[in-house]
Amino acid sequence: MDKQRLMAGKGTKKNKYSKLGTFGGVFTPSLLTILGVIMYLRFGWVVGNVGLIGTLLIVTLSTSITFLTSLSIAAVATNAPVKGGGAYFLISRSLGAEIGGAVGIPLYLAQAFSVSLYIIGFSESLTAVFPVLEPRSISLVTTLLLGFLALFSTKATIKVQYIILALIALSLLSLALGRPLEDSHIELWGVPASQSVSFWQVFAIFFPAVTGIMTGVNMSGDLKDPAKSIPKGTFLAVGVGFVIYMILPIILASRVDAATLVAEPLIMQQIAVWGGAILLGVWGATLSSATGSLLGAPRVLQALANDKILPSWAGFFTKVVGKEKIPQAATLFTIGITLVTVYFGNLNLIAPILTMFFLTTYAVLNVTAGVETFLKSPSFRPKFKVHWLFSLLGALGCAAVMFLINSLATIAAFLVIGIIFIWLKRRKIRRTWGGLGSGILSSIIRYALLRLEKEVDAKSWRPNILVLSGSPTKRWRLIELTNDITNGNSLFTVSTILSESNVPQEKVKDYESQIMDFLANKNVQALVRVLRAPDPFTGATQLVNAYGLGQLVPNTVLLGDTRENAHLKPYSRMIRHFYKSRKNVIIVQDENNKGFRKKQVIDIWWGGLKKNGSLMIILAYLLKNSREWQQAQVNVKMVVPNSEASVGARKNLEAIFSSMRIGFGYRILESKGRDFWEILNKESAESDLVLIGLAVPELEGDFEVYYNALKEKTKALPTKVFVLAAQEVEFDKVLH
Repeated sequence: MDKQRLMAGKGTKKNKYSKLGTFGGVFTPSLLTILGVIMYLRFGWVVGNVGLIGTLLIVTLSTSITFLTSLSIAAVATNAPVKGGGAYFLISRSLGAEIGGAVGIPLYLAQAFSVSLYIIGFSESLTAVFPVLEPRSISLVTTLLLGFLALFSTKATIKVQYIILALIALSLLSLALGRPLEDSHIELWGVPASQSVSFWQVFAIFFPAVTGIMTGVNMSGDLKDPAKSIPKGTFLAVGVGFVIYMILPIILASRVDAATLVAEPLIMQQIAVWGGAILLGVWGATLSSATGSLLGAPRVLQALANDKILPSWAGFFTKVVGKEKIPQAATLFTIGITLVTVYFGNLNLIAPILTMFFLTTYAVLNVTAGVETFLKSPSFRPKFKVHWLFSLLGALGCAAVMFLINSLATIAAFLVIGIIFIWLKRRKIRRTWGGLGSGILSSIIRYALLRLEKEVDAKSWRPNILVLSGSPTKRWRLIELTNDITNGNSLFTVSTILSESNVPQEKVKDYESQIMDFLANKNVQALVRVLRAPDPFTGATQLVNAYGLGQLVPNTVLLGDTRENAHLKPYSRMIRHFYKSRKNVIIVQDENNKGFRKKQVIDIWWGGLKKNGSLMIILAYLLKNSREWQQAQVNVKMVVPNSEASVGARKNLEAIFSSMRIGFGYRILESKGRDFWEILNKESAESDLVLIGLAVPELEGDFEVYYNALKEKTKALPTKVFVLAAQEVEFDKVLH
């Protein structure tokens, strides 16, 4: 019994510590990737070209950018629970699935291919010492060994990295205890300018040496406390790397002249106490970097599959095995990519683009932290607080370095990310977490609303339409016409008034959602508002009175006609209220349900440039700019009593329309004693849309009689639009 309890206790303890419990899981892989092969093979070349002062400046600038990124990582990582996926997880939970996936997929590919780069580097350095070995075979065997280790145990792999870290420490100690090759003095500025590479070229070559901080962050899913481990491990890796990189140039510059540093890649081996330790450092740096990427890349792939960013067939990448929950399928896939790429053996063409993917990730992380902090969202409460300005500097630094390193590779990387973003956007991924999109838009809207002018300038006028559609399925033509008028350049709202007696308040949101889905299926972008009221006329009046935000309120109301005589009085009262509220009114009347037919001919019955006339021309112009009405012919028609009046009207119209630049035709009709309505009905009988101005509704009873008579006189016409300009805008100035 005691033995059983003891065994149970052991099992419990093992499960408790099955995850990496300290920041070593972040620190060790990150530091080893930072202290990469460039430290041994290119660091002397850096010092030789730009001298001691230039090297210290490059190290400081490079590490500053990395440090600023680390601050952003710490802020985002301490705000909410961090799961697997590292940088992808942090970005996607803030900026949304599309941006997270657009960065995460290239980040996975960059890490997967970087495994091949490191292994190829290891094989080439090994065969340089042992020429009898074949590089391709060494690369394949090394891939299989490292892959087996990554599949066997994450903790064991991390422990192996401690051994590698010890070898690198031994190599650095051997270098520090070495002696000068020759009598030389410290050259502060390196070789002469005629023999050296420019400062920024050297900076571009050195900078990738400090970008390994994400290797440990990508182990986030294997950490017991990511919010604690990620900041500590990342800061420690950056700090230790900075100290080493600041000491090394002093050692090299004091022991070897600049010309020799430029000419000899493995100069460290010659000045170290034991040259073999430098080789161990080179091998350790390449193997540790490969191992770190081999651990991190599958976890990014697993997170992408978990979030369904990848196609459905990639669902098997979510599978894990063992108590450490190793992503076996994702790891095997990454090993497969590595085996293929090391077999072909040359990744020089895509290596610059891979670096750009890493730097893009760092830049986006900075943007994430900066925007979250700037917006001051209540949900963003990180334990580690960073001012948004530092994050902005980090993002700008990353972007600048990308173009310094390779502008073509930068553009290619942005192009790839853009294509992935569009692909994900079209897939309309359903996510269960929020994003910064709404917060950013809200801030922009707030900024714009507070700066909107109270008085509308004619030059900037555009229709902001409130559509009283009722049931959208029954009065679809109202929404269709409004969509063609606004054409994606103006706001419009689809509104429905529900009966208070039939619909409870809690159902209002459901109706709004249904209308939104209906509009989305019709590819119509509009706002939706549903309101309960005793009757449609009272509800419409209340809506016009209250709807809007600040200065952003509807300036035009578009609605259908009423066909019931019992409703004519409240309907007329409602129209009069809209006019008194300074809302332009557009009434669509389709007596015989013919719709807009071919959308080929628009007639405007014109009585002058002021108010109604100008607004009708503006509406026709906006319609003609839409895809549906772009082939339409717009005819402006005017009735005059006789030929003498026709001459003056023609000259007037020529002057007006030549300055409008709208391309409309016009026609002057002589009545010669005929009734205006007779002429109108005859001339527009075959038109697809007829625009007619409404009289000003001064008196309630008079307008009811007038409107009823207007309907009777035009009932033989096809679809008509009655237009009433009420807004205090000089519409003629919009046209001129």
